[in-house]
Amino acid sequence: MELKRARVIYNPSSGREAMRKALPDILESLEIAGFEASTHATTGDDCARRAAKIACDRKYDMVIAAGGDGTVNEVVDGIASKEYRPKLGVIPMGTTNDFARALHIPRDWKKAMEIILDGYSKKLDIGEVNGKHFMNIAGGGRLTELTYEVPSKHKTVLGQLAYYLKGIEMLPSIRPTKARIEYDGEVLEEEIMLFLVSNTNSIGGFEKIAPNAEMDDGKFDLLILKKSNLADFIVLANKALRGTHLGDKHVVYAQASEIKVEAEDNMQLNLDGEHGGSLPGTFRNLHKHIEFFLPEKDVK
Repeated sequence: MELKRARVIYNPSSGREAMRKALPDILESLEIAGFEASTHATTGDDCARRAAKIACDRKYDMVIAAGGDGTVNEVVDGIASKEYRPKLGVIPMGTTNDFARALHIPRDWKKAMEIILDGYSKKLDIGEVNGKHFMNIAGGGRLTELTYEVPSKHKTVLGQLAYYLKGIEMLPSIRPTKARIEYDGEVLEEEIMLFLVSNTNSIGGFEKIAPNAEMDDGKFDLLILKKSNLADFIVLANKALRGTHLGDKHVVYAQASEIKVEAEDNMQLNLDGEHGGSLPGTFRNLHKHIEFFLPEKDVK
């Protein structure tokens, strides 16, 4: 019987180098479970993406992405573009781990490995825009740049609050942008502060921004924040913490499988918390595109 093969793609500097310490035990647990296991340590931008593509070309049975959301995004992007796509496991080792949180994967690497080795898996949707993929969230507008403007040490200590405070600090300088957003036949043309195209409910540590998001329904949750002032924003941010913001007059909410966005001013894209180029963009939902290892209770 041929051994199944697993490839661990990991960021050696994530989690204060906790991954480096855990690696021998991770490899041993894979070997005990009957896998021929090997590793690839990332060394910079695009490294995890290239490693994931190679793992697909070599027909690995399983790929494990170990690191923060950035590492996981690169691995997803590498796998998503291939015809043969191995099952994907996630070991969260970053500061926010939004995607792992959406998948109910614990931060404890031993528990994350248990989920992978239990072998329960499910095909989930992936987003694609301008040739790049995202698994969690895509957005545009200055406020979406919070994810890379908040220092990671503040994220670790303050969590959600760090984003909230930074948002209030940034807001007076933010100008609304005239945008045209087309979604499943509807068209919105007006000044907006930001838009979010969400695949999951976990965004920047907030779990109620897109409370209705399902990861296997073939649709994104689209949220658009219309032109608003500081007072409006503070009210809205408080509503967002409670998950009651979808009915606010400044928010447009819809579910759609394809969304086209154009903006008059230059608007940068944020994909899973990283720079993703700029608009215009057409966001497409790739329905049940990658199979992920999940806790047994989430595999229905």
